[in-house]
Amino acid sequence: MSGTFVGMPAFPEAARKAVGDRTLRGNLRHATHTIRAKRAKAVAEVSDWAELREAGKRIKDHTLRHLDRYLLQLEEAVTAAGGTVHWAADAEEANRIVARLVKETGESEVVKVKSMATQEIGLNEALQAEGIRAYETDLAELIVQLGKDRPSHILVPAIHRNRGEIRDVFRAEMGEWGRPAPEGLTDTPAELAEAARLHLREKFLRAKVGISGANFMVAETGTLVVVESEGNGRMCLTLPETLISVVGIEKVLPTWRDLEVFLQTLPRSSTAERMNPYTSMWTGTTDGDGPRVFHLVLLDNGRTDTLADEVGRQALRCIRCSACLNVCPVYERAGGHAYGSVYPGPIGAILSPQLRGTRSEIDASLPYASSLCGACYEVCPVAIDIPEVLVHLRERVVEGGPATRDGNKVVLKPAKGHAGERAAMRAARWAFARPGALRAGQRLASRTRRFHPRALPGPGRAWSASRELPAVPAEPFRDWWQRTRGGEEGPE
Repeated sequence: MSGTFVGMPAFPEAARKAVGDRTLRGNLRHATHTIRAKRAKAVAEVSDWAELREAGKRIKDHTLRHLDRYLLQLEEAVTAAGGTVHWAADAEEANRIVARLVKETGESEVVKVKSMATQEIGLNEALQAEGIRAYETDLAELIVQLGKDRPSHILVPAIHRNRGEIRDVFRAEMGEWGRPAPEGLTDTPAELAEAARLHLREKFLRAKVGISGANFMVAETGTLVVVESEGNGRMCLTLPETLISVVGIEKVLPTWRDLEVFLQTLPRSSTAERMNPYTSMWTGTTDGDGPRVFHLVLLDNGRTDTLADEVGRQALRCIRCSACLNVCPVYERAGGHAYGSVYPGPIGAILSPQLRGTRSEIDASLPYASSLCGACYEVCPVAIDIPEVLVHLRERVVEGGPATRDGNKVVLKPAKGHAGERAAMRAARWAFARPGALRAGQRLASRTRRFHPRALPGPGRAWSASRELPAVPAEPFRDWWQRTRGGEEGPE
């Protein structure tokens, strides 16, 4: 993945700083609660939501099991429709391909549709290094770009900003990127939207190259799909002479009919709309309609490694709706920047460590950025069991073990700083495997409960600094059961 976030501290340290920002917490609380309530209402309108959710899960799982076949079918269909397909093993190769394609047009500017994949690979920075300026056209992405900021949400990248902050960014920065903000700009939504519209209009009319991602790719027809709410994406997809789409290989669907399921679940889960205001689909090129040249860059960048993990691969079902972020109590308080990735929240906590590995401090800490409450799983429209993957990745961080990196089977070493946790888990395993020792330990703990400390010593202080140790009961459950059941002992 991109080096954009290199140098980020581990999640606990970054989150501690974010939690102390009252303005940030207020912005996040207001936004996530609003989106959450609207989504719940939109989903409740659909009587067969559970069936749609299961259908989406099965389609995705089937596709991932046969991904090689569907990707080759997609390539054949795109090529037959007049497009050109490129394969990129990692971020560096994808950036190199896109930069070369832009240079071949002779242009030095591009307009961009909101795209998680291009953020993942750090495409804007790579293009800038090659003398090419990329302009974000999604309103929230524009705010992030003008503010020299980082996205903090999958759907609403500028969710951490309020209207006053956005107004100040527009006033200070728009002039450096093109048309300046109008005089006397206020923080009313209509005026902010109009300022962005005027600023972007000249870029749409001038641009010869557009860059996009895609929400879905249909292998059967070679069709790419982008759903959005503003219409800026459609301007990028139709006006330029050359269109370059960078898409993760997991976004492919087998047939046109499969698309039906996701066009019902994605808008309700993301923007709480019955359907997206703009659903753009294109298949190769057509004379006199849209771009004359189309390139599709299929991006791996750790996805094949993730696919090799039988538990973790379910993260590749993700359709980037962001529903899990809006219900997560950890995200609501820490915000997206603390995750050190363009994929924040619960999905980021399982996707980033798989795409990037767990060697860095931030990636090794992400599987712990959760209370395991399960709210994320309940709202996921493709039924990704995020808590299950989090626990799986925690085991990988603590114990190490077999994994796939860069297509090769490797044995990971345990991450540093978890020796105490490993020792505690091994001691627990030993005790639970010996009922007599467990019973003796429980009785000893109950009889010495008055002497127990209120906080843990040593490294345990990090855990008990923000929570109380649970009180040990006066009588172990086994003893209570034996006493109240007349001495009848259950099976060991």
